[in-house]
Amino acid sequence: MDIHSQARELAGWLADAALPLWRQKGFDAAGGFVETIDMDGEPTRANRRSRVQPRQVYCFAEAGRRGWPGDWPTVVEGGLAYFDRVYRLPSGFYGALADADGQLIDPSFDLYNQAFALLAFAYLAQVLPERSREMAERSNDLRQKLAAHCKHPIAGFEEDNPSRLPLGSNPHMHLFEACLASETVEGFDRVAWTNLADEIAQLAMDRFIDAETGALREFFDHDWTPFPDEKGRIVEPGHQFEWAWLLLRWAERRGSAEAIAKARRLFEIGEEHGICPKRDVAIMTLLDDFSVADPVARLWPQTEWLKAAIRFAALTEGKERERYLASATRAAAALDRFLQTPIRGLWRDKQQADGAFVEEPAPASSFYHIVCGIYELEDCLKRM
Repeated sequence: MDIHSQARELAGWLADAALPLWRQKGFDAAGGFVETIDMDGEPTRANRRSRVQPRQVYCFAEAGRRGWPGDWPTVVEGGLAYFDRVYRLPSGFYGALADADGQLIDPSFDLYNQAFALLAFAYLAQVLPERSREMAERSNDLRQKLAAHCKHPIAGFEEDNPSRLPLGSNPHMHLFEACLASETVEGFDRVAWTNLADEIAQLAMDRFIDAETGALREFFDHDWTPFPDEKGRIVEPGHQFEWAWLLLRWAERRGSAEAIAKARRLFEIGEEHGICPKRDVAIMTLLDDFSVADPVARLWPQTEWLKAAIRFAALTEGKERERYLASATRAAAALDRFLQTPIRGLWRDKQQADGAFVEEPAPASSFYHIVCGIYELEDCLKRM
């Protein structure tokens, strides 16, 4: 199957199966999103991570923006209201975990969760213009609270105040994504969001990405040097791809040749070292010498492989474009294997080293990756 056929298949799966299923079964009477749906198509009573709520708001807002005819406004507004009611703290930040009845059971701070709140504000403002001023104000307020609460003295942010170690590149990646979304939204503080995006991009290129190998690390000490011992050596193929995709988007807006070069190297590492040669799927973890640390393949790195490959294809020509298109075709095929479930619209999350999938419910958190991957594929193909 060529990449255009794959794109049509994925778009049909999303619009006809996944969005209706997760609208019907993944959104409950209390107005919140469930954590998982089992392979019989029924929601579970698993505890709910706060990040899932704004991620699902993003999914349905973006689907609505692109013309999906289902009832997306109810879940977008209801989901954000539930997120606020259940997880929002007196500090203005969002806690980490609630039970299925909507009782907060872990109020701890995580930069990652605040980043997804910001992403939801940006997308909700675009699809519900009557709330755009409110979203702009809330977005500014949360950004300013983060700066006051946990701004890092060098660049980026601490993990709470006083800071917990290790510091991570991953929360900054999602904050970077929220910045790139927010700097384009009418009525948002474009200067502030652009400045923060530029700061995080530079932090990634200067500190997160190793100057010698070009690989992006996950965990850092307080001075942004790699965290001691094996934790500081972790390199995730999915994040090589995801950062490559984000840096390409930023580079295209800013005209940064440095960011394109860094992104190209990240993609190369992910593709050369992070794809299992037997299964042709992106695996979870390498070490900084590119040896395999965890051969399990999860769904989300396949979407990030696809997003990075197709954006590189859109930005290149000739044989270079053909190479990236071939990689995108492999990534789409890898993703599709995770989508083959008894009930269409669900997905598998983990594939073991022997190729068998773990039998478990489908996690709602994957939907954000899937939606973004499928829409990015569509958008980039239109540019070619």
